[in-house]
Amino acid sequence: MAPRTAADIRRSNLFQVLRRVFAGAPTSRQEIVAQSGLSMATVASIAAELLDAGVLLEVAPTTRGKGRPLTRLALDPEYGSFVGVDVAETYLHVTRYDAALTEVASVRREVDGEDDRVRSPEDLERHLTELLAEVAPDRSTVRAVGISVPGLVDDETGVSVYAPSWDWRGLPLRSTLSERWSLPVHLDNPLKALMVSELWHDPGAAEANWAVVNLGTGVGAAIAVAGELYRGASNSAGEWGHTTVAVEGRQCRCGGTGCVEAYVGAPGLVAFIDQVAPGHPWTSLGETAAVQGLSEGVASGDEVAEQVVAAAGAYLGAGLANLVNTVNPARIVFAGWVSDLLGDALLAAARPGVEHQALARPLQSVTMTRLTRPGNAVAFGAATFALEASLSQAHTEGSR
Repeated sequence: MAPRTAADIRRSNLFQVLRRVFAGAPTSRQEIVAQSGLSMATVASIAAELLDAGVLLEVAPTTRGKGRPLTRLALDPEYGSFVGVDVAETYLHVTRYDAALTEVASVRREVDGEDDRVRSPEDLERHLTELLAEVAPDRSTVRAVGISVPGLVDDETGVSVYAPSWDWRGLPLRSTLSERWSLPVHLDNPLKALMVSELWHDPGAAEANWAVVNLGTGVGAAIAVAGELYRGASNSAGEWGHTTVAVEGRQCRCGGTGCVEAYVGAPGLVAFIDQVAPGHPWTSLGETAAVQGLSEGVASGDEVAEQVVAAAGAYLGAGLANLVNTVNPARIVFAGWVSDLLGDALLAAARPGVEHQALARPLQSVTMTRLTRPGNAVAFGAATFALEASLSQAHTEGSR
């Protein structure tokens, strides 16, 4: 990894101030200094820059017992709006936020039915264009769009390097959609979006050593080190779902065998249903309905559902133990639509394996919880990417 330049540090400090304002708004410069460890000169300079740009506004000062009243800062919703897009294998979710990152409009479309299935890049472009028109009929207020696409993404070039569900390779989504919409577009993947959402929402994120595990059709884990998203050498960090838990195990859609995803992703759960109860009706319903059936079955004490969750949970436990031993996170947060439906049951089934296979010291340091915050965390994270990219460009141009 290349050493950080002065510009990199300046951008990092800028976004740390922004996130502190979002998490604690309205908040004062003094509070940001106390919470972040940045100097008053740095915070004051960044705040002045963001106030001049119209990103922040000053709200009524708070009276103190002694000294001058504290002027407080907040994100200015009038700065414009940002759109976050969560492209998943079974659904599309598009949300527009104002510049204070408050949700303004949101729409979700299921795309796992025969009529709406995404089969080609043109299908995806058509769906997203229609959904963008629903949440932002007047695009003049939209400053940028952030899009999360599953698989490997080159965030610098905006190329979907490999999307395994559709077998798309080298797809220039950012340039295609930016040209069609006449808007700046930022592209990344859901793991990175989930982690950045967590970093924005938690005021203690400056010291965060976390992992966010996404359980959906695909499986992966985003990593934050000292409050910074860890991308790796090619933006590929977090492909934990393609680490091996069974040598010569199940075939995975990545082309390998025995991957965590092959046992814990939605297709893996469907395969377990077929293994436990061949010909069970759930296997013919599609991934979403099958996992919904498992969720309802667990709640009602259905034997097939309990066996499936126990089997998948054993592999999840092995994978989590590997994650704990390798990354040593203080927190693992579980997100994704499979987690929403089955998270508590899968975590309960995984815990014995984690406790048996993880080393004692890193195990004692970690807490594991489900993400329960309302709203679509991937769409939110994608919108913050758009905001950060927009401000980063303005910051770079302004410092020339």
